[in-house]
This record gives sequence, C-alpha cells and structure tokens, in this order.
Amino acid sequence: MLDILEEAAVAAGKAILDIYHAGPDVSYKADCSPVTNADESAEKIILARLAEAFPEIPVVAEEAVSAGFVPDIEGRCFFLVDPLDGTKEFVGRKDDFTVNIALIEKGEPVAGVVYAPALGILYAASRSSARKAVVSGQKHIGPATVIGCRSRGDRLVALASRSHNSQETISYLSQHGITDYEQIGSSLKFCLLAEGLADIYPRLSRTMEWDTAAGDAVLRAAGGETVTMDGNPLSYGKRNQSSDVDFANPYFVSRGKT
Repeated sequence: MLDILEEAAVAAGKAILDIYHAGPDVSYKADCSPVTNADESAEKIILARLAEAFPEIPVVAEEAVSAGFVPDIEGRCFFLVDPLDGTKEFVGRKDDFTVNIALIEKGEPVAGVVYAPALGILYAASRSSARKAVVSGQKHIGPATVIGCRSRGDRLVALASRSHNSQETISYLSQHGITDYEQIGSSLKFCLLAEGLADIYPRLSRTMEWDTAAGDAVLRAAGGETVTMDGNPLSYGKRNQSSDVDFANPYFVSRGKT
C-alpha cells in the first residue's frame, strides 16, 4: 500500500509545482483560509489514484469536505488527505508546503506519506517503521533511509507553526522553560521530530485532522507521540463533536522520545 501512497503524493506534488512556478489562482473559503487551483488539482490526482487502487476504502479529503462531501467512515478504516498543506506558505513562495496522505484504523494513523515537492523530500511510515527519501526530477523516489526520534536532552528544541503560531503556544514554551524554537510551515514539523532534528511541537491553535494525520503517522512510527492536553493520544475520525466541527482537532503536543 505504501508505495501507491508515495506515488500518488509525488504525482500530486508535480502538479503542485507546475502551478507554483506558473503562479497559482487564489481564492478564499468561508473561514477565510486560502485555497488555490493547486489544492484542487492535487486532490483530484490523489482521489483518482486511491479510488483505483483501494475502491473499498473511503477517503476524507479537505477540499471534498469543504464542498460538502463526507463519506461514511463509521466502523471503517479510511484515508485522510490534505492535497496541499501549508497553502499560506505556498502562496507566499515558501518551500515548506506538503502533500499529506494517511490511513486511519480505529482512530489511529497507521500509515502515512508526507511529500514536500519544493524540497524534493518524501517521508513515509507504516506501523513501526519510518523512512525518508529524496525525490529527483519530480518523479524518481530514491533509496529510503530509516529515521527515528532522538532522545531528549536537557535543552529542548521546539517547533512552532510559521503561519498559525499563537500566544498560547508561546506561553506553553515559556512555562516549560523552552527558549529554542523554530517556525516551520505544514506537516514538516512532525517529520523533523521524527528525524531527530527537534524535540517538541506544541500546537495550541486550530488544526484539522487532514493537517496532522500523515505527519503524526510518521512521528509515531519513528518512536514519538502526539497527545492532547489531557495526555491522551490524538485520535482521528472525530464526528459529531459537541464543541467543534467534524474532524477538528483539540490542542495537542507532539514530541519525540521522552
């Protein structure tokens, strides 16, 4: 399965880069978040690949949900897709945007692919194995290297959102005595934790499940964890929430080895 997810992500990434270089058409959703023709083109490619290879597995995809299409996932495994995570970075000509595809089973991300097309880097994970590969020519996936979280030292390095940082996040870092942090866009933050390049990523601002699932899968497979503020693992497939919309995440903290 993972090879098909990788191929779908890389194909979507090529379409994204073509639009990136040509200049995207940008519009705004009801929540004022940007959406581009790259988001839409990439999602069409991914949905077609998944439907062909796994017709029995439903797909929850960001733009489809925005258009009102939500498949029945009750009691089933399903895919979560964000065709272009970090749209603000994409529009702002930053390179830290990604394609995210994850498989969810019983509320847990058990497989995932995160592809950063402008950087030519692909992260992939299945269960207890996480890996990183270089993609050349926008289509050739090179040999994979196994990655893993590093052990935490006395001085922690944190990651924070470039476009969605919050005062709550800054306060969290201060309360935990963390002064070293870097702002990064998209799901790459999970992958940098998984690669052992940082220690903690507190997210005390809004995210949706498709924003986090693939990166979270990579992190968990690399030995890390993502927990809510009450210490429970972040779960997926959240519907009919009394306090928020379907698929919205609560605040969480992702971290490497403790």
